Amino acid sequence: MNEKALKQLLESLRRGEISVEQAILQFRHMPFEDVGFARVDHHRAIRCGFPEVILCSGKTVEQVCLIFQRLAKGGGNVLATRAGKDVYQAVAAEFPAAEYHDLARAITLRQTAAPEPVGHIAVVAAGTSDMPVAEEACVTAEIMDQNVTTHYDVGVAGLHRLLAESQTLQQANVVVVAAGMEGALASVVGGLVAVPVIAVPTSVGYGASFGGLAALLSMLNSCASSVSVVNIDNGFAAGYIAAMINRRTARSEGGQ
Repeated sequence: MNEKALKQLLESLRRGEISVEQAILQFRHMPFEDVGFARVDHHRAIRCGFPEVILCSGKTVEQVCLIFQRLAKGGGNVLATRAGKDVYQAVAAEFPAAEYHDLARAITLRQTAAPEPVGHIAVVAAGTSDMPVAEEACVTAEIMDQNVTTHYDVGVAGLHRLLAESQTLQQANVVVVAAGMEGALASVVGGLVAVPVIAVPTSVGYGASFGGLAALLSMLNSCASSVSVVNIDNGFAAGYIAAMINRRTARSEGGQ
């Protein structure tokens, strides 16, 4: 149950449209619902501002579908990450409005209208090979009602491509940078903007990149003080954190 649904329930109880017993029945599944193999958190949106997100990796199609169903019943937007097309097809059979984001390997179901966006998040990818991770960040931020601009294939090997985007980057409230190989792009971006930079090391590169470890260590050792780092290939976390920062910035500016 999201915050809006909770308010509606309490208002219905206050107006006498439902009994205390009926309200208790609806509250019975709070704060979580035990479905046997998982405990679905129905209070996540109230506590954290967005419902629980489904990580599909390691779950069966049936498990994902049941969790998706229970979350959708709460009335909020639903996000499932690391989802294959087989999972999407099963979800879409029950929720035709669900959308599959092929590059990001994510499923979204929008059930609440997005407010007018205030400010924006810039998502930057060093190369085309980094785009899946960058797109995961984009999809995450967008289902959390944030305005996102994308700036792809602007790696340090062709620095002029990044500089051509600098004006838009400087207008963002937060920048997400996905880069593999040596991961230098995050430091460069950190030297161009006056906002937080969330660096995402990707597992893109040849042998000595060690599956993203080289980029991770480079980003952790960034000389740009504005750079923070999430785990390898974790576009979801970067997009989620960026959405929280942009949302808080918008509120402080009198926006959403």
